[in-house]
Amino acid sequence: MVRKSHFDPQRVREEIAIAAARMIAEDGLDYSTAKRKAARQVVGETRVAGEWLPDNDQIEEEIREYQSLFQGDSQPAVLRRLREIALNWMQQLASFNPYLTGAVLGGTAGEHSDIHLQVFCDDPKEVAIHLLNANVQYDVSETRHFAGRGYVETLSFLWRPSSEGQDAEPVGIHVALYDTDDLRGAVRADARGRLARADARAVQALIDESDAASSPN
Repeated sequence: MVRKSHFDPQRVREEIAIAAARMIAEDGLDYSTAKRKAARQVVGETRVAGEWLPDNDQIEEEIREYQSLFQGDSQPAVLRRLREIALNWMQQLASFNPYLTGAVLGGTAGEHSDIHLQVFCDDPKEVAIHLLNANVQYDVSETRHFAGRGYVETLSFLWRPSSEGQDAEPVGIHVALYDTDDLRGAVRADARGRLARADARAVQALIDESDAASSPN
C-alpha cells in the first residue's frame, strides 16, 4: 500500500534521492541504476513520471550527507587514495592532456568507485601503445561522449600502486579517448560554477586542500 506522502512529488523526490544515495555510497551503483531501484523501493512497481524523480545534483547532495553521517571516518581516506592514484596516472599520461572527471573529482567517491580519466590527443592510438609499453593489460569499450556526440573508445584496467601491499584492493581506471579538438570548451564551468573535469594541477590542489583541512592546528 502506498503511503499518502507518496502523492507529494517533492516528498517522493526526496525519498528516492535518499534511497539512491545510500545505494551509491554503500554498493557503488551508478546514478541511473540507483535511481531506478530507489524509485521501485519508494513507490513499488508504479510508473513514476520524470518530474517526480530527483536529478543527479539532488542525489549528489544526499550522498554527501550520507557519507558525512555514516562514512565520515573512512570516506575521506578512500577519496584521497583514489585522487593520488588518479594524479599518478595523469602524470604518466601527461603528453595526452589528461583530465579527471566523475566522483573522484567531485568528492563523493567511495570504496567501490572507479577512476574516470579523459585524454585529448591527435592520435588516440598512442595512448593504447603507451599502456602496452607500460605492461598494462586493458579492455576496450565505449563511453558516451560528454557533449552527446556519439561514443568514444575507452581503455579500462585494474591498478594497484606498487607502493601498496598485495592485500590492497585494485582500482578500476577508465581512460576515455577524445580528439584534441574536443577539449575546446570542455573545461567551462556549469551554472553552479563547477567544473566537470580537472587537470593534474587542480587535482594536486584538491589533495593539498584536504590535507590542510585534516591536519591538526
